[in-house]
Amino acid sequence: MHDAPLMPKATAVWLVENTTLTFEQIADFCKLHPLEVKGIADGEVAQGIKGMDPITTGQLTREEIDAAQKDPSRKLNVSEKRVALPEAKPKKKGPRYTPVSKRQDRPNAILWLVRNHPELKDAQIMRLVGTTKSTIESVRSRTHWNAATLQPLDPVTLGLCSQIELDHEVGRAAKEKPAKVEERHTTLLPASETTARAEAAAAAAAEREAESGRPQKEAPVDVESVFAKLGGSKKSE
Repeated sequence: MHDAPLMPKATAVWLVENTTLTFEQIADFCKLHPLEVKGIADGEVAQGIKGMDPITTGQLTREEIDAAQKDPSRKLNVSEKRVALPEAKPKKKGPRYTPVSKRQDRPNAILWLVRNHPELKDAQIMRLVGTTKSTIESVRSRTHWNAATLQPLDPVTLGLCSQIELDHEVGRAAKEKPAKVEERHTTLLPASETTARAEAAAAAAAEREAESGRPQKEAPVDVESVFAKLGGSKKSE
């Protein structure tokens, strides 16, 4: 089984006009129905289509056509490519291309990303909006030449990236963030110990509050000293 020619009907038109191949042979090679090939021969199908020579395009050889014309049961075989086409090289990774009409929106998108997703690295922001590290730094430090008029705008709304791309980069940044948080809190005490300390502190506070509310023993009152302060004594009465 072979692939259909580049232009099946145009090739069939040429074969009908320039060979004595049967309708079945042409239909098999061009991946058409025999009745469709018959319609081409009768002028009812493919009107106005110019025939394309499969020999000049390298899909058939003259020898292959001659052999098939001599044997109506023979199927046409596509010629092997004589010239090896170079393999397409993978596109080099680099900053995203941004249309000229949207480049003025990049600082606004950078400001939005810096404010709403501070966990994103500069390289991730560069991939999302196609900018440079110096521009990101100037927007972040408010030293951009147009910093006074910048407004945080969603890069997805601006059409600088898709929501899927933004979610992907945010997800990657979120996976790296917990590891850093864990490093900063390596001295945290276990929950059982902190709970025990809290309970002990609460008990001590309750005990102090209870002690402060207990009535103190009243000292005996010295009547003479009281009257002496008033300018008299009890005996003078």
